[in-house]
Amino acid sequence: MNPDALRYKIGIGLIPKIGPVLTKRLVAYCGNAEHVFREKRQSLSKIPGIGERLASYIVKHRDLATADEEIEFISKNNIAALFYLDEGFPERLKHCEDSPVLLYTRGNTVFNRKKVLSIVGTRDATDYGRTNTRAFVEALAASYPELMVVSGLAYGIDICAHKAALKHNLDTVAVLGHGFSTLYPAAHHEVAAQIAGKGALVTEFLHHEKPEAANFVKRNRIIAGLADATLVMESGEQGGSLITADIASSYNRDVFAFPGRISDKYSTGCNKLIKTNRAALIENLTDLEYQMGWQAGNQPDAYQKALFVEMDADEILLMNLFRQETCITIDQLALQGNMPVSKTSAILLNMEFKGLIRCLPGKVYKLA
Repeated sequence: MNPDALRYKIGIGLIPKIGPVLTKRLVAYCGNAEHVFREKRQSLSKIPGIGERLASYIVKHRDLATADEEIEFISKNNIAALFYLDEGFPERLKHCEDSPVLLYTRGNTVFNRKKVLSIVGTRDATDYGRTNTRAFVEALAASYPELMVVSGLAYGIDICAHKAALKHNLDTVAVLGHGFSTLYPAAHHEVAAQIAGKGALVTEFLHHEKPEAANFVKRNRIIAGLADATLVMESGEQGGSLITADIASSYNRDVFAFPGRISDKYSTGCNKLIKTNRAALIENLTDLEYQMGWQAGNQPDAYQKALFVEMDADEILLMNLFRQETCITIDQLALQGNMPVSKTSAILLNMEFKGLIRCLPGKVYKLA
């Protein structure tokens, strides 16, 4: 990546009081990150959601010194920086409104693959939770060797999921709640090194930022946004995994939970998710396949359903495009299908009515 362009991509995310939603709006109206730094206050103030006061604040805080320091650090430590408009940025995450503007990654994994599952749970995992996690990941690897497992490198269920993925040769991604100058927990340093070799370590934080409690809450949205679904293996009545589940639900992603006995402290969270219809109950891979429309052999059930639904030529064309991608935007469908967006939108609506596809936030579609 061009270092000069990168300094603006890093710098725009460092302007105080401007979150990811407004940052993306600034880039959209100005054309790119560099233009945001060069735009006059009067022009910035006319962008929806900015106004005079915030425009003045942006102009006052356009400092690139910290960005230059970060570029120096990542260059010396073999770390990549992915801007949300860059090729290779996780597509699933890109379509979450509050997703990070920039990710720092260490590793070689491809984020945009057909199947990605987040597995989370309590730090105080029991034998029941660890056994279920290991068995479930082993079953996933046997049927879907291309699948990627996402978690948070924390004690308990997270590290168990990472280790099981590594053992069974699945790519795995660990989302960190701090920058790359440290690692928390330090006890997982060896596993983190293995993950970087068979997957990736990911963070949105500058290298010097420490593992503070608020950072782990922020990182949970990345865990949820990277995947097609989030599975809570074991959880008490409160905890970060429940926050991740709620975020995944807000992104219109599937949420699943393993049940436990009503007397088990670290099953109360999962049982409550199921009881309040915030997660679907699953006990094994077959349940997940049924809920997700997966089949061993990587052929979604939705393809078979399509054989029994009457479709016209345009719908068949779009269905063939869906079979090549897990998620795809309306603009991509229109471009690849060589038809106007207005026509594509009408066809997609009919396909939704027929139960062939689902609409996700950000005008993204996937097979039902």
